Amino acid sequence: MPRLERVPEAHIEYAYGIYLLEPKHRLIKALKKRYKPSIHGHKTWGSSFLLMDYLQHHGIRRGAAGMEIGCGWGGVSVFCASHFRAQMTAVDLDQAVFPYVDVLAELNGVAVEHLQADFAKLKAPELGKQRYLFGSDICFWDSLVKPLARLVNRSFKAGVERVVITDPGRPTFYEFCDMMSKKYDTRLQEWYAIEPDRFEGEVVDIRPKK
Repeated sequence: MPRLERVPEAHIEYAYGIYLLEPKHRLIKALKKRYKPSIHGHKTWGSSFLLMDYLQHHGIRRGAAGMEIGCGWGGVSVFCASHFRAQMTAVDLDQAVFPYVDVLAELNGVAVEHLQADFAKLKAPELGKQRYLFGSDICFWDSLVKPLARLVNRSFKAGVERVVITDPGRPTFYEFCDMMSKKYDTRLQEWYAIEPDRFEGEVVDIRPKK
């Protein structure tokens, strides 16, 4: 049973050791008046909790550098910075999400860098600084499958050691996993999160073949 944690006020969730704000929270309402994310960055998605749960069981090195692509509100970045003291960079095409990332980071007492970029255009200099690459719910269109596969290729060539992506289980995600399995050590498995609510989906853990 997860440890019961009393949240300090309404519309705050506590999951996997961090505080997260619900869309009805007063700070989120204030942010929405000035910053309006346009590419699905309007809440913390269930696949983010899948990734947090998975990393609790299959963690990363403390203090290592990691990048969350398609970060949205940056829940995974905040989790890794808090739980593993990771040096996280939150990446999103939509610059309007970064004030939300900053609020969550401040709420949890961590620092998260951010980078406005299309993940399809990330180059070796940025990727080579990272040990890990994370993503949740980032393969939702057919047009994203090949760019994501090419990103993984560039990442491993640049020195990234591990890529972990979670998804509800869309056909596009499975297509991406099939592509990865032909070149890399690819471990696809069903997974579920229990905080703040139960959420089921898939996780793929990709590493270069030895």
